[in-house]
Amino acid sequence: MNLAEAKKFLAKNSVKSVLAQFVDIHGAAKAKAVPVAHFEDILNAGAGFAGFAVWGLGIEPHGPDYMAVGDLSTLSLVPWQPGYARIVCDGHVHGKPWEYDARVTLKKQIARLEKQGMTFMTGLEPEFSLLKRGVAGRIEPCEASDTLAKPCYDYKGLSRSRAFLDRLVESLIAVGLDVYQVDHEDANGQFEINYTYTDCLTSCDHYIFFKMAAAEIASEMGLICSFMPKPFANRPGNGMHMHMSLSDGRKNLFENKKDKRGLGLSSLAYQFAAGLLKHGPALAAICAPTVNSYKRLVVGRSLTGATWAPAYLSYGDNNRSSMVRVPGGRLELRLPDGACNPYLATAAVIAAGLDGIAHKLDPGEPHNVNLYELSDAELKQRKIGILPQNLHEALTALEKDTVIRDALGPVADEFLRLKHMEWVEYMRHVSEWEIDSYLEFF
Repeated sequence: MNLAEAKKFLAKNSVKSVLAQFVDIHGAAKAKAVPVAHFEDILNAGAGFAGFAVWGLGIEPHGPDYMAVGDLSTLSLVPWQPGYARIVCDGHVHGKPWEYDARVTLKKQIARLEKQGMTFMTGLEPEFSLLKRGVAGRIEPCEASDTLAKPCYDYKGLSRSRAFLDRLVESLIAVGLDVYQVDHEDANGQFEINYTYTDCLTSCDHYIFFKMAAAEIASEMGLICSFMPKPFANRPGNGMHMHMSLSDGRKNLFENKKDKRGLGLSSLAYQFAAGLLKHGPALAAICAPTVNSYKRLVVGRSLTGATWAPAYLSYGDNNRSSMVRVPGGRLELRLPDGACNPYLATAAVIAAGLDGIAHKLDPGEPHNVNLYELSDAELKQRKIGILPQNLHEALTALEKDTVIRDALGPVADEFLRLKHMEWVEYMRHVSEWEIDSYLEFF
């Protein structure tokens, strides 16, 4: 779409304002509404923001403005908000791409691949909880009858939330996302909507749009759409599984139907997978970036029989208890959750995979057993490591991982600073559990 086509598009759809949208370091959507008469400003100088007012942009109160410059290829309507369009922006400061901007950070890793004639393709799977507040103000599944102990794929749970799901799917299809599947997941009030894969930058843009749509449509219906990794202690949490492959523009470079290991993978894919496993502890910090994330990545069971989340540095065939699953001709990283910044997570994944390729790493033989059932001794015998079990452990791993830190640039230091603060705040917080357990115990 060129500028003339964009103007016709805006006029044809009676757009009054364009949302100049980017994300903060946490992946939360930020925007300014720019009247359509000033649309070209977004494409030229950009929409201006006070950088210190946004998490993680590396700008102090006395610093320069952060200018969000629109990527014209991303212009689309906002179906749930008539009269509005949205354009995804890259951050600029003093007329140059800003290295603290998450989308700019991802583009640097994409450029590394382009030099080798490759494109990173991803399909992101957003899981979310559709909730409401009960009489006492506590969260609960939006549908009162969604109470099964093992609710995955439950027809009733799916059908009785269809008003929300239909509106969300219609909004996604209206802007070009090819939705092919909707299902009720394994926690009460939990759903997943799948849409087709594309290049990794577009995938990230789509994921942010998905979260914007889901949150606002739910709010209009008096509901809460949450991507919180673990809203209920005894139920599976919300992941954001990342399916991935490398392409040369003609074929999938991860696929080899003559693979001697029988997984349908090329040597390139095995090297990439080995990089993911090598850097798994550091990736955890970026892909599972909250205190709550590690209540999803726990070693153990949930009420339904499995957490469906990885706890082990392992890969396997169709093994959903591994960090990396091989569905056939591609890899699925099961580590990310709904709280991650998709641009930073993808950038870190590319860096880890490229390190595996550069050093021709081998991930070893796949583990096609239920890892949840293995004892500590059996895990040690198979040389299977455990992912960080809390945010502090993950941050420590990231601090030591120069490959991932170098790939993220100054964002890594900003991320670590903010996340260490988050960990300290969490450790100082006095929970209801502590009150109940200790108030009159001693």
